[in-house]
Amino acid sequence: MKLLEHEARNIFREYGIPVPAGFLIRSPGELASRMGELGERFVLKAQVEVGGRGKAGGIVVADPTTGERIAGDLFRKEIKGVPVREVLAVEYLDIQKEYYASIAIDRSTKQALILFTEEGGVDIEALAKERPEAVRRASLPLLMRDIPPFMIRDLLGAAPKEIGKVLNQLYRVFSEKDALLAEINPLVTTSEGIFAADAKLIVDDNALSRQGIKLNRDLTDREREAEMHGFSYVELKGDIGVIGNGAGLTMATLDLIEYYDGKAANFLDVGGGADQERVMHAVRLVAADPSVNVIVVNLLGGITRCDEVARGIISAGISQPVIVRLAGTNEAEGRQILDGSGYRMMESMEQAVKAAVEAVQ
Repeated sequence: MKLLEHEARNIFREYGIPVPAGFLIRSPGELASRMGELGERFVLKAQVEVGGRGKAGGIVVADPTTGERIAGDLFRKEIKGVPVREVLAVEYLDIQKEYYASIAIDRSTKQALILFTEEGGVDIEALAKERPEAVRRASLPLLMRDIPPFMIRDLLGAAPKEIGKVLNQLYRVFSEKDALLAEINPLVTTSEGIFAADAKLIVDDNALSRQGIKLNRDLTDREREAEMHGFSYVELKGDIGVIGNGAGLTMATLDLIEYYDGKAANFLDVGGGADQERVMHAVRLVAADPSVNVIVVNLLGGITRCDEVARGIISAGISQPVIVRLAGTNEAEGRQILDGSGYRMMESMEQAVKAAVEAVQ
C-alpha cells in the first residue's frame, strides 16, 4: 500500500530524517489560522495516491496573501481523477542542491537495491534509461541492519558525507516498516542543512497488519470484498472474467486469453477445496464487474469437488454466460449438473478460453 506523503514524512521524521516544518489541513480555513507557522513563503501539496502531482498542478508555492485562495483551488481540484481531500502545507526551502535516494526490493537478487544520484527532482526511470551512469547502485542483503560505510562512500561519490546518515536512516525505515519502496526525491541541501523535500513509502500488503494498518486503501471495493472471502484477486482491464483454483492454473488461463487475443478482466484464485458457497461468491464477485461480458471457470478437482463447483456456479444466478472446464474429483457429476442447466462445458482449458474470446468478439 502506498502511503500519502504526510504519512511517509511522519515516519521519516520518527527515524531522524529531517523534513521541512509543516502541517496537514483539510480545509482552507485551517491554513488561515496557522499560516504564521510557515514564514513568508510556503508550499501547498495535494495529498493524493497518484504520481505526477507537480505536473498536474497539485504542488504550488504560496505566501500569506495567496495561501488561502490557492488552498481553496487545490481542494476543488482533481489530480488524475482523484479528488483532493487533504493538503500538506510545508515551509519553503531555499534549495542549494537536489539529490535522489531510494531503496527497493530487487526481486532478481532477493536483496535491497539502493539507488543514489546527484540529479534529484527528476524522473528517475527516464534518467536511468537515458544516462544510466548518472545513477549509482548497491545491493544489500536484507538481513543487514545498516549499510556498510564502504558502500555509502561508493554511493555518495562527491556528495556531502552527511547524506550517508540519511541513507542509513532510510534503510532502517525500509527494513522495519516492511517496505517495498522507500524514496526521497528530492533529498536537498540548504543553508539550514539536509532535508527530505518529498517522502514516498510503499508498504508490503502482506505486512499491513503487522504495521498496524487496518485498511488497504489501494484496494478497489471488489478487491476488498475478495480479501474478506480469502480470494487471491486482482482487477485488470479486460472483459473476460477468470476464476481458477491455484495461482499457476489461473495465470495459465490469463496467458491463454492473451494468446488468443483476448483481455482478462481479473485474476481470481478461489484456492483449494472450494465448496459451493465459496464458488458462488467468486462467480458473483467477478460478475459484479460491469466490464465483464463472459466468465471462464477453469478448475481442477483434487480436494475441490467438481459437483460442488457446478452447484456454486448455478446458485450464483448471474446474467453473463459462463464457460466451464472441470476435471478431477466428481467430474462426471459436475458435468451432469451443468449440462442440465444450460452451461457450456469444454474438454480442455484451451477450448474454454477460445470460446470465451470468441464470445466477446
